[in-house]
Amino acid sequence: MNDIKADVAVIGAGTAGMAAFRAARLAGTSAVLIEGGELGTTCARVGCMPSKLLLATANGLHDAHSLAARGIEGTHALEADYAHVLDYVRRERDDFVKGVIDEVRSLPGGMLLRGEARFEAPTRLRIGGDTRVEAKSVVIATGAAPKVPDELKIFGDKLITSDDLFELHTLPKRIAVFGAGPIALELGQALARLDVEVFVFGKGGSVAGLKDTPVRDALAAALADEFYFDPDAKFEAMSLDDGQPTLRFTSPDGEAHVERFDLVLAATGRAPNLKPLALENAGIELNDKGVPLFDETTMQCGNSAIFIAGDCDGTRPWLHDAADEGKLAGDNAARFPDVRPVKRKVPFSLVFCEPQVVIVGASYDDLDKQMTVTGEVSFENQGRSRVMRQNRGLLHVYADAKTGKLRGAQGCGPAMEHLGHLLAWALQLELTLDEALKLPFYHPVVEEGLRSALKDADRKCYEERAETPPALPSAAGC
Repeated sequence: MNDIKADVAVIGAGTAGMAAFRAARLAGTSAVLIEGGELGTTCARVGCMPSKLLLATANGLHDAHSLAARGIEGTHALEADYAHVLDYVRRERDDFVKGVIDEVRSLPGGMLLRGEARFEAPTRLRIGGDTRVEAKSVVIATGAAPKVPDELKIFGDKLITSDDLFELHTLPKRIAVFGAGPIALELGQALARLDVEVFVFGKGGSVAGLKDTPVRDALAAALADEFYFDPDAKFEAMSLDDGQPTLRFTSPDGEAHVERFDLVLAATGRAPNLKPLALENAGIELNDKGVPLFDETTMQCGNSAIFIAGDCDGTRPWLHDAADEGKLAGDNAARFPDVRPVKRKVPFSLVFCEPQVVIVGASYDDLDKQMTVTGEVSFENQGRSRVMRQNRGLLHVYADAKTGKLRGAQGCGPAMEHLGHLLAWALQLELTLDEALKLPFYHPVVEEGLRSALKDADRKCYEERAETPPALPSAAGC
């Protein structure tokens, strides 16, 4: 048995794990990094980067097909060479992955341990069959993997996940996508815009995690203009008939369908990678899903020497949060037991379908509706959005009815990846509506739509206080 002693052992070499490992080393501790799977982060290999590469390609074709309305003819004849598209996505993806792998492989000898880790005791780990690590503290950063509902397994080798999609050498003619979250909507729309016939089936009516019903409905309507989309699908039967996935269902308009597909994509979310760890030996409390309970201001599991970070903690499944959590976990693992809490950044997520989706700040379900005003803007007649022919969507901004302090926002529309950042920064700085409206807004830009929502909320705040809002300058035509 190869016995190793370290101050900090980090399990997982993804975004969170690498951030934790760097932080622990920067603090001057001896640290080891343990990885039992493929090197390269989820984001680079099968997540953010390849999906955005596929989306960018699909959006380019879609935009070209839409040029006839502007007087540019002939682009309707453009088509995608699926083999070349997928080869391009893989080549670019592999370049992103290479950068991550190069960093890991450049570590001094003995710092990277290859093998699956499992707990023998709270700070003792077995790596594979021949290595044992005794550490003063441990960071769990094992990421997450696609969830595949049992009922879909009937489709056998015709069933794929988002991890498999980018390894295909061509695209199917028809595909059924299960899920209505970020992965399902981004990939479903990308495939539809590459002229694959796409059916997207959600469950329970949820769309992109939106809780604000008018915003959710606006997004669902926009997406349904491009492909079949039922956020609350009900099936009479699922089967594999003559090698083809076959679905029997009733559409929202009451029509009965029997549809056959070439492939089925399970995009129903991701689940923490925790089962191989033997957490029953770690001496920490788990929730009903088997995920360790932890303090998100320290990433510490109870009062133990175990910390957790990234997708495996089941809370904020976004890269920027994984990096933040990893650094925080690594810092506190290095200083254990002198653990120090930090104020976390404002919750902020995006979905890159079109219209894009933003969810930022307080959860809509947690808002005190009696003490909250909602500012609204529709993008249908917003000037710059119409110029770009991207005038679909709705943005709601929430603020305290008495103080005007911004609380959060949910929206779908053009340039939400940029408006979302402005909102996240304003929330992080704890701005009020009045303070936000004193900032400059150029013309003509999509940001003027954000200003309209802020002004609407501000007016409602003053109505609540029975006061008159101050006059604000406005640009013509917005």
